[in-house]
Amino acid sequence: MADVAVRDGQQRQVELAIGGMTCAACATRIEKKLNRMDGVDATVNLATERAHVLVAKGIDDSALISVVEATGYTAQLPEPHQASDENTHQETVLKPRLILAAVLTVPVLALSMVPATQFPGWEWVALALSAPVVTWAAWPFHRSAGINARHLAATMDTLVSIGVIAATLWSLVAMLTDSGEPYLEIATVVTTFLLTGRFLEARARRSSGAALRSLLDLGAHDVNLLRDGQEVRVRAEELAVGDLFVVRPGERIGTDGVVVEGSSDVDESMLTGEPVPVHVEPGANVTGACVNGGGRIVVRASRVGADTTLSRITRIVQEAQSGKARAQRLADRVSSVFVPAVLVLSVLSLVLWLVLTGDGQAAGIAAVSVLIIACPCALGLAIPTALLVGTGRGAQLGILIRGPQTLEDAKHVDVIVLDKTGTLTQGRMSLAEVTVADGFERDEVLRLAAAVEHAGEHPLGRAVVAAVSGQLPAVTEFASTRGLGVEGTVDGHRVRVGRPSWKPTDVVWPAVLDEAVLAAEGRTAVVAWIDGRPAAVLTIADTIKPGAREAISQLRALGLTPMLATGDNESTARAVAASVGIAPDDVFAELMPEEKVAVVERLQAAGRQVAMVGDGVNDAAALATARLGLALGTGTDAAMEAGDITLVRGEMASVPQAIRLSRATSRIVRQNLAWAFGYNVAALPLAAFGLLNPMIAGLAMALSSVAVVTNSLRLRRFKS
Repeated sequence: MADVAVRDGQQRQVELAIGGMTCAACATRIEKKLNRMDGVDATVNLATERAHVLVAKGIDDSALISVVEATGYTAQLPEPHQASDENTHQETVLKPRLILAAVLTVPVLALSMVPATQFPGWEWVALALSAPVVTWAAWPFHRSAGINARHLAATMDTLVSIGVIAATLWSLVAMLTDSGEPYLEIATVVTTFLLTGRFLEARARRSSGAALRSLLDLGAHDVNLLRDGQEVRVRAEELAVGDLFVVRPGERIGTDGVVVEGSSDVDESMLTGEPVPVHVEPGANVTGACVNGGGRIVVRASRVGADTTLSRITRIVQEAQSGKARAQRLADRVSSVFVPAVLVLSVLSLVLWLVLTGDGQAAGIAAVSVLIIACPCALGLAIPTALLVGTGRGAQLGILIRGPQTLEDAKHVDVIVLDKTGTLTQGRMSLAEVTVADGFERDEVLRLAAAVEHAGEHPLGRAVVAAVSGQLPAVTEFASTRGLGVEGTVDGHRVRVGRPSWKPTDVVWPAVLDEAVLAAEGRTAVVAWIDGRPAAVLTIADTIKPGAREAISQLRALGLTPMLATGDNESTARAVAASVGIAPDDVFAELMPEEKVAVVERLQAAGRQVAMVGDGVNDAAALATARLGLALGTGTDAAMEAGDITLVRGEMASVPQAIRLSRATSRIVRQNLAWAFGYNVAALPLAAFGLLNPMIAGLAMALSSVAVVTNSLRLRRFKS
């Protein structure tokens, strides 16, 4: 493979829509031709009809297209935000040929196999009926074989074309010389079976890409652009950063932006999976393609085109479905040498049968059977279809798998390192507990404390304010002491809220408050004073995400050891770990970003296979270092770019779900490969020894492809 410069700015990605591929050998040939170019690293995927190419600076797109066309296929740059319709085109081309083949094959089969239907000259009637089948209906196979022959290459279609032509010519010679039985039914039935398999494969690949197409269809097509105070209806693609546009109730938001006017409830289930709409008002961020609820809002565009959340999601899915895992490359290499080997085996079968038995008819049947049974359809489909369905199902569940290698990595991980803030916890402080001294009422203490904190706007104070509903009383004589707390007069009471250490030395605390301060290990305790008396201890913490403990339990059940790596202090980290079920010895606290990387590297150096889960910029390096990085979609762009899997919903429950989906997809891949390899290994000797009729060989080959596709489609039923 040609070397490609990997320094920043020295390479770019190019996506090519490839036409004319019919089997894995076709994809392998195009890939080899592209990779022979200096500065090019190409991966060609049969299932998506796409070439994903990394090219060095200075290489023009037209040069890539020319190489593909010189190989005998078509190539073009796909339209932006438009899914490939190659599979739909294949269905359109194959359907009439399949119908004709099926209609004409039935009488040919009856005439050839049922003596009661035979009459003088029936062979010539069968030949007339067979002619359109073995020529026009089988033309896709003949055309592909011819193209490859011009380039001194042989593919699966070469085997099909030679097999059909051989069976037809054999029958014609037998009829003209009266030297044996015609086998026209073999040529027609094999063509019909193969067209059926090819048609079902195209349909399956199209349905497998449904998740990607549904993502592409989510975006708004038109928006109401505000121009000089007037609304102008324009295409969503025309929006620029900074433009103001109006979103009415029931409309999709045109692009990512910030609300500048109005308020509404927005359905963000596309991103979060939650059915409850999110209330937005001026200053709130909104995401393109989400549906506006009952209010009119004006939004300022902050991201457009390829930078939007929807575009990034779509791009991740496309990259995942365009790449190849190591197993796929192995299958492609096998396919590239398999076809020539089969041609040799077919010739040897013919020669040996003639030499050993002198039976020309048996020799011909054995040779044709080898050609037909060897078609590596199943091998070419074993991995791409599983990847398509698995990544597509993941996208529907909010699990974006960046590439096929991710699936193999997920199979091997045995340690999962988790960030704390924003991953295991909500990432925002809230009031966890209130302990009140004798003589005070909980609600009244909270109301007075919240009033003072509201005037201070401290992050910890906002947690107290958020815990109180209703109108807060006014504060007078407000004062803030940096690092200690705030105080003021509320409803005639002097109220102070701050650190436990902010107290007069001569004050005796109630034992219940002392115990509350001591019990707040790993959390933050603040004390509310009313008229000089300690009234309550307010315990504030970054609350654990719902389902976090259950997710940790599921990860253990999957054979993974959960660990915690955080920049927070030791006591807080241990408290959080204890609450979700992580062992104290598996906690790493007070880490800088580079120290998180060091933790991952140390574990991997010890032979552990590490997965990392995070959501922040400080997690990005560790996500990229780990064998498998899982980034929460509610986090930063840097984390999502560094991760191998993006969990759109940002829930801990998605972490074990992603591992299970990845392992399930890998399991389907292994099953498909085992079937594809095993089928050919078992069937070829039977065909060579004359134990497999060509018609049965064709049926078995077609059914093997359908079995692989059907097995892959089981992933569509993967449940949360």
